[in-house]
This record gives sequence, structure tokens and C-alpha cells, in this order.
Amino acid sequence: MRLVATALLVAMAGLFLVSRLMVGAHPAWGFVRAFAEAAMVGGLADWFAVTALFRHPLGLPIPHTAIVPRNKDRIGDQLAHFLRSNFLVPRVVARRMRRVDVAAAAARWLTDPPEGAGGRFRRGASRMVAQVLEAMDPAKLGGMMKAAVATRIREMEVAPILGQLLTAMMAQGRHRPLLDSGARWASGLLQSNDALIRQMVRERAGAVLRWTGLDETLADKLIAGLDKLLHDVAEDPDHPMRQKVEDGLDRFAWDLQHDPATRARIEAAKEELLANPAMARWLDGLWEQARASLLRIARDPEAAMTGQLGEILRQIGDTLRQDRGLALRINRFVRRAAVGVAHDYGDGIVRLVSETVRSWDAATITGRLENAVGRDLQYIRVNGTLVGGLVGLCIHAVDVML
Repeated sequence: MRLVATALLVAMAGLFLVSRLMVGAHPAWGFVRAFAEAAMVGGLADWFAVTALFRHPLGLPIPHTAIVPRNKDRIGDQLAHFLRSNFLVPRVVARRMRRVDVAAAAARWLTDPPEGAGGRFRRGASRMVAQVLEAMDPAKLGGMMKAAVATRIREMEVAPILGQLLTAMMAQGRHRPLLDSGARWASGLLQSNDALIRQMVRERAGAVLRWTGLDETLADKLIAGLDKLLHDVAEDPDHPMRQKVEDGLDRFAWDLQHDPATRARIEAAKEELLANPAMARWLDGLWEQARASLLRIARDPEAAMTGQLGEILRQIGDTLRQDRGLALRINRFVRRAAVGVAHDYGDGIVRLVSETVRSWDAATITGRLENAVGRDLQYIRVNGTLVGGLVGLCIHAVDVML
């Protein structure tokens, strides 16, 4: 556009020269001359005004020219003040965020992601996540994750939590299948060690019992009795042995929550578990599995969206769409977060803007502003040339009539 404006100015200058030579040939050339002369003056004036904003016209240090380079620091300060006063104000942000339904937008994106922008967003975000994961040292990152998990477990007292879980499980009867399985497992263990039990009875029986063969009878009675006991415990929910086990579990749940000695033993066991190398290897494997899953999702987001993860995300979107109470809570949280950012970090944001503009050299800020608004400024030059020519034409017409 700059070339167009400059070419128009040169054309007006050429037309002025031609019309000056031809003015005596016909009265119409007087109108052409008046138009070209006024257009040339208007174009030169606007060229000077536009150029003076960004640099010295023709390199001459004319006062009040190169306005942008000379005032770049003040421009940065004023821009930062404008942002702070008109945009990064908590009440303005809150008023604006009230009209933004973040939950509905998230629900639409999760349930029916757009083919174009949504796909590009997923692919771009996935590439970024994959590059970050691949760039980080796996051993170092895994060590950080292990340290974070171990620190979190150490800070958490697990005994009361275990006690509460055991109490809740017993209140709902969820411990009974475990007791049934335990009784059946003990019965199977008894049967698989039949020969060992008989040998133990024989070794501990006296010579008289072995001579009379009563040791075999005693072993048969013992094995049969234990097997019947375990069978009765597994089949009878009201068996006295089961009740004793439940009483013991109930007492253990209470001790986990309220007995200092029991809680101390659990904490000591927790520390021993964390110090065990097997625990460290398990955490290593857990992190590697998680990292591999993240990389697999990041490298193929479309496949992930069509799999179990995609179904989970769609269910979340359906929940957001149907549960207006949840949507209102999410929107309220986002609004408060945005207001909090404006309140807590508004000064830092505008300071960043001001310092960034100050750090630019004159050529940088001139080039960026000129690229941003230069096209419109060149239209000003074109308009000035044409309007100036029309004004000159009108003045010449009035002069001829008078």
C-alpha cells in the first residue's frame, strides 16, 4: 500500500508538470493543473505527517518528528496503564466472566468436539505434551515423582484412614466375602497338607498310640474336625467363630483410629515399607507405565479420544451438560479464579508490558507499530492526495466563475 500511495503522489507530480506545460492549449488544462497541484500538496502533507510518526522525514532532524521512537517508553507506560485501568480490574473481569459459560463450552467440546479447530487444538496440545515428556530426563523425572509420592505418604497418617475404611466396610457387610474366601482358602490349605499333618501327629504321639494305630485315628479325627469347622465357618454367617473374627476386626478398627500404640506400629511399618527397595522398584514401574500411557495418548490423540479415555471425557461432558448445579459451580470457580488473577497479578502483568516495551529498541517498536497500522496510514496518504486534488479543483472552479 505504501507503493500505491507513493506512486499516486508521483503521478500527481507528473500530471502537474504536464498540465503546466499544456495550460495554454485548452482551458480544461487549468482544472487539471489545479487538481494535480492541490493533490500533490495534500499528498506531500500527509506523507510528512505519516512519516513523522515513525522517523525523521528525509533523515532531517526536524522538531516533533520521529514521535514513536522518541516516546516509546511513555507509550509502553500508557499502554500498561490503559490495560490496568480498563481490562485488569476485578469488577470488569467479574462482569465479563458472568457472560461466559465455561462449563457449557467445555461440555460441547467434550461431547461433540469440532472437526477443524478441535482437532488442531488436540494435535497441537498433544505434540507439546509429547515433546515435554520426551525432553525431560526419565530418571530424574521419575525420581521427582517417587520423592513426591513418598513425601505425601510420609505426611499422611494412614492408621486412622485404614480404621475408618475397615469400619465402613464392616458396617456395609463387605468383609463377609473376605471371611468366606479366607475359610475356603484355609480348608484347601488343610487338604493339601494332609500328609504333613499326619506326620506331625505321628511324631508327637506316644509309642503306645503308634503301636495300636490310634495315631492314624487321631489324625483322621483332627483333620475331619478342622475341615468341618472351616466348612461351617464358610457356610454359616452366624457361626460363633466368625463372630469372634468380626469382634477382633472391630476392635482392630477401633485401635487403628484411637490407640496410640497401634497407630505407632502402623507408622513404623509404613516407614519400613517406604524404605524397602521393592517399594522403590514398584514406584519406578508405576511411573514408567504412567509415562508410557501419557506418551501413547499424546502421540495419537485421536485414537485416545475414540477409546476408553474418550468415553470418559464424553461422560464428563454429558454430566456438565445435564447437571446445572455442577456447571454453575464450575463457572463460579472459573470466574473467581479469573478475578483473583486480575487482582493478584494485574500489576505484574502491566509491569511486564511496560518493561517489555521499554526493552525494545526504537527500530523494533517502530517496525511493529508500522506493520500493525501502516496500511491504514497509507490509505490516509491516498485519501489526502485525492481530497486535496478535489479541494483544489473546487477552488479553481470557483475562481473561474468569479
